[in-house]
Amino acid sequence: MPSRSEDILKGFIVNWMNLRDADTGKILWQGNEDLSIPDVEHEAKVPKKILKCRAVSREINFSSVEPMEKFRLEQKVLFKGRCLEEWFFEFGFVIPNSTNTWQSLIEAAPESQMMPANVLKTVQSTMGPIPCKF
Repeated sequence: MPSRSEDILKGFIVNWMNLRDADTGKILWQGNEDLSIPDVEHEAKVPKKILKCRAVSREINFSSVEPMEKFRLEQKVLFKGRCLEEWFFEFGFVIPNSTNTWQSLIEAAPESQMMPANVLKTVQSTMGPIPCKF
C-alpha cells in the first residue's frame, strides 16, 4: 500500500514555470517540463541578462490530486558542491484536485555581493516542492 507521501508525489505535477523581470514583467525564461519528477536533473538555460534584474518574479503552475498542508518550496544554489544560498517559499494549503499558479519575488543581492557571470556558468540551482505535513 502506497504511503501518504507517495500518493502526494504521484498526484503532483508542475505544468509550467517562468521567470520574469519583476520591474518590466518581461518573460526571460519559460519551460513546460515537469520539474517535480524526483531523482532527475532538470536543466534550464536562463539568459545571463537575468543577473541585471533588480528582482525576478517566478511563476509556477502546478496541479495536485492530494491535499497538502504547509506546502513550501525550497531552493538551493550550489557552487562546486557547496550551498551558496538557500531560500524557502511558503505556499500553504493546497486544495485537492486543484491547479494553482504561485508567484514568488526574488530580489537581487547588492552588486558587491554578486558573483561574475562567467563564474556562474557552473552554478547549479535545485528546487523541489516540499510537502511538510501529511
